[in-house]
Parts: sequence; C-alpha cells; structure tokens
Amino acid sequence: MIDPVLKSAGAKIVVASSHDENYPPENIIDGNTKTFWMTTGMFPQEFIIRFANSTNLSAVTVDSYNVRNIKIEVNDSETAKKFEPVIEKEFPPTQGHLQSHVISLNGTNATHLRFIIKSGYDHFVSVHKISVQT
Repeated sequence: MIDPVLKSAGAKIVVASSHDENYPPENIIDGNTKTFWMTTGMFPQEFIIRFANSTNLSAVTVDSYNVRNIKIEVNDSETAKKFEPVIEKEFPPTQGHLQSHVISLNGTNATHLRFIIKSGYDHFVSVHKISVQT
C-alpha cells in the first residue's frame, strides 16, 4: 500500500513557514530521508500537508533533526482553515543522529495535517520525512 503522505500518492505541502530553494518543503513528502526541509531559525515554524483524499490515520512518523517540541493538528475539510489539536510531543536530543518518532493519532480522519515546531535544540531544524500509517 502506498503511503498517502507521499507526493507520488497526490499529497501536497500547501503551507510552509519558511522556504529555501536548496531545502524546499516538498522534500518532506518525497519519501527520502536524505533530502529535507530546513527552517529559517525562528520559532514557531509550521507546514501543512494535504492528502489527495480524506484519510484515516493511526500514526505518523516524523524523521527530523534538532526538533524539541512539536504539535500536530488535523482538519478534515476541503479548506485548511480550522484545525483540531491532536497531540504535542517533546523529542529528546539525538546528538548527530536523525530523530525518528512514531506518534499515535488514534484513527483520526484528516484531509490536512498541520505540524507546528514550537522549539528546537538549535536555531535551525530540519524535517526529513513524514510518513503515516493508516
């Protein structure tokens, strides 16, 4: 089964709080942990992923670097306007290694997922890959 959060499955990044042409937000949904989206050094930072269709999500995996605190919100409508908070997590530091955290979403239906990075262990953080389990 194809991961619905992949660009190849029709997912899109519809909002990103920062953009660098060398590290674009679309790298988050290309399925490759060697590419990434880099933030600009101020917090909070956020990005919103839109699925091709409403999707039932049991968990999301976040592969990142230097993320300290992250909040995940969902929306199950056609527009990315009103979001419901699902969870907020504190990630432990991983000196020189990619963070990989599976976060339960308890069968939440979503058309959009919003990730808000509230703080980091450095001025800059990177998100390498998001994947979801349905």
